[in-house]
Amino acid sequence: MASRTSRICTSSLLPSLVFLACTAGYSAQAPDNSGNNKQPEVTADQQSNAAADRATTQKIRKALIADKSLSTYAHNVKIITRDGMVTLKGPVKSEDERQKVVSTAAQVVDESKIDDELAVSNR
Repeated sequence: MASRTSRICTSSLLPSLVFLACTAGYSAQAPDNSGNNKQPEVTADQQSNAAADRATTQKIRKALIADKSLSTYAHNVKIITRDGMVTLKGPVKSEDERQKVVSTAAQVVDESKIDDELAVSNR
């Protein structure tokens, strides 16, 4: 019969052994957006605090929210304005929706000042 000490040691190792058995053969995968996070791109925290840039972002956001034909994804795209240049980032439901978001922004600023980084979501 096993001693009390050996039973305690065995029972405390059991969760670790189960974990190792369950994860055998699986390789660690990086998060889907890990490549994007390493690139020095424009992010929402880089929004300019200049009055003109804030007003531009606000006008585009209001226009997107007012368009009830757009999905929640499109209503929540990131709009980053710096020195008059507008960057649109985030997922949208379709190519048509992507074009609609860009054209809505183009009603506020010249299309040459729009950096379209929108992605069509497969969800």
